Amino acid sequence: MSPNADSAAHVVQLALTPAFLLTGIASLLNVFTQRLARISDQVSRLAAEPTQRPRRLVRLRLRSRLLDAAVLLAAIAGALTCCAALTLFLRALRSGGRDTVLFALFGGALVCAVAGLAVFAMEMVLAGRTVREMVDSEDPAAPPPAL
Repeated sequence: MSPNADSAAHVVQLALTPAFLLTGIASLLNVFTQRLARISDQVSRLAAEPTQRPRRLVRLRLRSRLLDAAVLLAAIAGALTCCAALTLFLRALRSGGRDTVLFALFGGALVCAVAGLAVFAMEMVLAGRTVREMVDSEDPAAPPPAL
C-alpha cells in the first residue's frame, strides 16, 4: 500500500469506531419505534373500552411525549456521532490526503446518515403527535393537542 492509502485506511478505521456507537443508537431507535407502535395499538383498543379510558389515555399521552424526547435525543446522539466521524475525514482531507474519492464516498455516507436521522426524528415526532391527537379525540375532557 502507498503511504496515502495507508493514511486513508487509518482514517477509515478511526471513523468506523463511532459506527459501533451508531449501531447501538440505531438499536435504541428501533426499540423506541416499537414502543410507539404499542402505544398506538393501545389507543385504538381503548376506543372500544370506555370504562377506564381517561386514566389510561393520560398515561398513554405521557408515554408518547417521553418517547418523542427519547427519539430526539437518540437521533441527535446519532447525528453527533456521524459528525464526529465526518470531522475526522475533513481533517484528514485538509491535511493533504490524496485519496479524495474514498473520502468523498465515506464522507457522503456520513452526511446522508445525519440527514436520515434528522428525518427519522421528525417522522417519529409526527407519529407521536398523531397518537396524542387520537388520545385527545377519545377523551373529550383532555386539553387540546399541543402543536
